[in-house]
Amino acid sequence: MIWAMQRILAVDYGKRRIGLAVSDPLGLTAQGLESILVSSQEDALIKLCALVRRWEVGEVLLGLPVRTDGTEGPEAQEVRAFGERLTAMTGVKVTFWDERLTSRQALRALRDMGRKLKGRKGEVDRISAILLLQGYLDHRRWRDGKAG
Repeated sequence: MIWAMQRILAVDYGKRRIGLAVSDPLGLTAQGLESILVSSQEDALIKLCALVRRWEVGEVLLGLPVRTDGTEGPEAQEVRAFGERLTAMTGVKVTFWDERLTSRQALRALRDMGRKLKGRKGEVDRISAILLLQGYLDHRRWRDGKAG
């Protein structure tokens, strides 16, 4: 049985640049979007609200910068506050997801593809968002018993 769902927008939040990925309508795969440059948290919120409308997003997955020991520091609390503001502005559910290793995995993926890393921070953020979202989608399918 095939069913459609609303898309999920993954956000690798940064103060100057935000990596983005969106799910397909079935919630199976993650596709990268262009990273966006932002000048402030307000600018980020406005741009993300527009993307939520454009892609008909039903959920935002926000990468949470958890420390290696599993605790949350000031950066994670800032992301949580940002997520609350995004929910208030869009009415869309925000889910926080551990992003501990996504940047490292993204850098490794670029190196494995033979890409030079200099000047590719936007691409690293985009790949980080893809990895974040695909991990979440895979986890949901596994959790819901729909894998394979």
